[in-house]
Amino acid sequence: MRAPGLILAVTAALAVACAPADQPAPPTNQVDGVDCTKDKLATLTSGKITFGTDQPVYEPWFVDDDPANGKGFESAIAYALADELGYAKTDVVWTRVPFLAAIQPGKKTYDMDLNEFSITEERRQAVDFSAPYYDVDQVVITLKSAKAASVKTLAELKAVKIGAQVGTTSYEAALRLQPEEDVAVYNTNEDAKAALRAGQIDALVVDLPTAFYITSAELEDGVIVGQIPRGDGKPEQFGIVLDKGSPLTACVSTAVENLRADGTLAKIEEEWLSAAGTAPELK
Repeated sequence: MRAPGLILAVTAALAVACAPADQPAPPTNQVDGVDCTKDKLATLTSGKITFGTDQPVYEPWFVDDDPANGKGFESAIAYALADELGYAKTDVVWTRVPFLAAIQPGKKTYDMDLNEFSITEERRQAVDFSAPYYDVDQVVITLKSAKAASVKTLAELKAVKIGAQVGTTSYEAALRLQPEEDVAVYNTNEDAKAALRAGQIDALVVDLPTAFYITSAELEDGVIVGQIPRGDGKPEQFGIVLDKGSPLTACVSTAVENLRADGTLAKIEEEWLSAAGTAPELK
């Protein structure tokens, strides 16, 4: 479904084509009445655009814990978005914001934040989201030596100890597998991976690209157990986080949709996430 901003832009273009010669054309650089140009966008620092993300950040989303190098899926998305909005790479500023702090109400230290944030109605109460830039699946991973390695069904998962990072949709997916009191909660995926290695949990829930990276590059005997079915049948989607009511939201959403329409999102996904592939869905 196209974003409202794009629909408005198309409508405006049609209006220009049909308007009388003496009627002034509507501005072409506006979305919902907002000027989407570098000199007009109300960013934290005039002429600059500030992206937030957590510390540390991991592959395949970022590379070498350096969001400014343009490497990794979300770093590449950020720079493509900045370019779409008229900002040069030198105009991009990065700030580090803890995962949970980024979606809390209150004054923001960023213009927008990329940190694998799934769009949820609960989070929308505190922040804005851009149009989605990635559809994601949640999966269960384990070690070849753990008892979860032999699991083939959702029912069998009930007999293993599962963990996930607090405040994430991975944790919400884990709650579809086991009661809340049975799911181990960790502040970061690093803590959760350490617990998996130590045998404190039998399996860990993460998103699919992260699962492929962890099992191929971080855990010597890591394996993917399978994909968790979506609870409501709707796709889980990542969106860029902005302040609640941000004047940038409409322009950022339109920029994301433009990147989708011209194939840029697909190219970035192919470059950084193509290795992720798919995982069998647990039944």
